[in-house]
Amino acid sequence: MSSETFIQLLGYFSTLLILISFLMTSVVKLRLLNLVGSIIFVVFAFLTKSYPTAIMNIGLCLINIYFLIRLARTKSLTTLLPIETDNAYLKTFQSFYKDDIRTFFPDFDPEKGQGDVAYFVYYDMNPVGLTMGTRKPDGTLDISIDYTIPKYRDTSVGRFLYPRLLGEEGFTALEFRNASEKHEKYLNKVGFRKEGDCYRLTK
Repeated sequence: MSSETFIQLLGYFSTLLILISFLMTSVVKLRLLNLVGSIIFVVFAFLTKSYPTAIMNIGLCLINIYFLIRLARTKSLTTLLPIETDNAYLKTFQSFYKDDIRTFFPDFDPEKGQGDVAYFVYYDMNPVGLTMGTRKPDGTLDISIDYTIPKYRDTSVGRFLYPRLLGEEGFTALEFRNASEKHEKYLNKVGFRKEGDCYRLTK
């Protein structure tokens, strides 16, 4: 392969990565893939002496790095707040995302109760996650919904949420039943373990 062909392929590859990044629903994955594509594009631009393109992609790299650092500061930017289960905004949120929620929790019905406790996770004071369930006499939270909107669908919300439910909110354990296969993969990533008919997390 000639060097000229390699350089052209490098340009096509970086362009493809940047285009694919915009298909990511997770903002973290979008930023990471876009950053990689922009870095490769910078190399391509210098090899072809296209300096305006290099400057633009260096700028994109800096922007992506800035937002990735900002996203990594989840603890300072994220808030957990309880909400009444009959709250009007909660019901509107459930109704708006009902089809997506059912992808992970097939038995979800916005017209029926999902437990006696509910929490919203806010990022920059925007609601990005909803957790609902039933508090058992032994202090266990039997979770019926643990939903995160597509834009923030990585493990960061869960890693913020679960320690606080087990700490500040006083639950002794968290349990999931009847989750979809997609959600089971997520639970394994954030530390839940299969115990009998449920996934369980303790302190």
